[in-house]
Amino acid sequence: MRKIGQHPIELLAPARDAQIAVEAIKHGADAVYMGAPMFGARAAATNSIESMSSVCQFAHQFNARVYATVNTLIYDNELNKVERMIWQLWNIGVDALIVQDLGILRLDLPPISLHASTQCDLRTPEKARFLQDMGFSQLVMARELTLREIADIHRVVNVPLEAFVHGALCVCYSGRCQMSQVLKGRSANRGECAQMCRLPYDLIDDKGNILISQKHLLSLRDLNRSQQLEAMIDAGVSSFKIEGRLKDLNYVKNVVAFYRKAIDDVIARSCGRLKRSSSGVTELSFTPDVNRSFNRSFTTYFIDRRFPPYGQKMASIDTPKSMGQVVGKVIRSSGNKLLIDTKLNLSNGDGLSYVARDGQYAGARVNLVKGDHVVLRDAASVMPGAIVYRTYDKAMDDLLSRPSAERRVAVDAKLRYVNKRLVLSLSDDRGDAVVHSIDGAECQIAQSPQGKRQADVLGKMGDTIYVLRTAQTLPDLFVPASVLTRLRRETVELLDRAHSMRYCRDRRMQERVDASCFTDSLTRADNVANRLARQLYMDHGVKHIEPAIECCDVAQSNLSDGLEVMHTRYCLRRELGACLKHNQSRKLPAKLFLRSGNFLIAVHCDCAKCEMHLAVVKGG
Repeated sequence: MRKIGQHPIELLAPARDAQIAVEAIKHGADAVYMGAPMFGARAAATNSIESMSSVCQFAHQFNARVYATVNTLIYDNELNKVERMIWQLWNIGVDALIVQDLGILRLDLPPISLHASTQCDLRTPEKARFLQDMGFSQLVMARELTLREIADIHRVVNVPLEAFVHGALCVCYSGRCQMSQVLKGRSANRGECAQMCRLPYDLIDDKGNILISQKHLLSLRDLNRSQQLEAMIDAGVSSFKIEGRLKDLNYVKNVVAFYRKAIDDVIARSCGRLKRSSSGVTELSFTPDVNRSFNRSFTTYFIDRRFPPYGQKMASIDTPKSMGQVVGKVIRSSGNKLLIDTKLNLSNGDGLSYVARDGQYAGARVNLVKGDHVVLRDAASVMPGAIVYRTYDKAMDDLLSRPSAERRVAVDAKLRYVNKRLVLSLSDDRGDAVVHSIDGAECQIAQSPQGKRQADVLGKMGDTIYVLRTAQTLPDLFVPASVLTRLRRETVELLDRAHSMRYCRDRRMQERVDASCFTDSLTRADNVANRLARQLYMDHGVKHIEPAIECCDVAQSNLSDGLEVMHTRYCLRRELGACLKHNQSRKLPAKLFLRSGNFLIAVHCDCAKCEMHLAVVKGG
């Protein structure tokens, strides 16, 4: 079995489009994941074959990789279309596919590497081993796993393990949320999630009494594990994934740059034990800070322990919108003027938020900053002592709206003069090296030292991705600048071609025909939606298979009481301080329900496993 740290460390960034993908790589990503033209789990973040091709060309210069998300359920009548698209993705240079539907494994595919999506609901060593045996060469683990659970999985597989490290959290185990499909007819497993977890709900008892009114009881805070990176590596994680294929350009720039620095610090402390998975060094024109980008406040979720300390909050029940950065406390409020105790520098145009006098979450725009006083565009109903947050950072947005990073590959040059041939050797951090010469170059004995002038000419790499690190020159010879410029340009072009020829994509692993499935019975939550997926599971020992709920008639009028639509590790009772296993808990009735409009959802707490199940109540 491999040793911890054997796999190179990868920072994996989201990209809604080609521009964001390129900027993510410039700002330090080792890989990006993008929506394919069809069948990605974010229907609003698809990309054309042509745009993805341009990203591949840019990324591969730095040994960075491009992953295409083809991670929805596939229906039988779509299999041929998916197969054709995957061949197109392979032909343009995509490095791997992130997939959910195991039916894809039985298509006639190119030898493209396959990664198991988080929608595969990987929570156990048994399932991890099965997915590896099916030919997946990277496994995306459930966000809910602890370090110990990750280590348990790491012990039974030898492929890289990928884990989310930052961004929005689904409250349900990924791939198992059927609330959007059942209540709205929009399948989360088909890229059309209606985000039911972000809605406001009434919490009621079995008599209809309202216990909590219109709070976002299922809306989780955003993930931030920047302080757990080293522990995650020690547990077996080698790919750190940032969520956010719907996020804008400035968000991706800031968050990627922040985690690049954090991961590089861990690598530097490893004394050579850890290696980065791509090449090049990023120079930033700003100081990254994830607190200054969209966030619902942060949580580390369950990474440190399966049963978090009582009182530790995971949800943002007052609002599903960005909470942003803590500014400080209100000292005095009068009309549209606030005096805030803060150490931050606020700017005209900043967006602020706070809890108003009526207890509701409210927002305001800064019109003018005058010393310690803030003049808002409109009057604010806010109490002294209220905490103010900055939800929009005008200064940061201005910084990130300009070019904010350059990524370069360091090059070492050696200049020689042999038999009237001027020879230039270039080698770089990617492991590429070329030698090129110009015949008949007339070089004269120099009247003065020429080393610095030659190094300056060699260092003018222009709009290439290279930066000169060292140069061995010919200080005693005069070489015309035009000759040296031509030699440098032609040698750099050769270096580009050499790297392009050497770049090698991973290939798909073979399916183990003798592997046994992790279970012999699959429910609708296991998302079997086509004949090829069904056959694959049967070939590996599964006896009973329920079709995915997307393949059934789930009109609300036909539902039976108790149809489960969500399974979570997050517990509403624990979040509200009403855990049944805690002596000093707040008291809530035994039977709880969530109500939103005409929808009624029963809350079932599995105290033995410390999990929660939500089920539709017919006629609610």
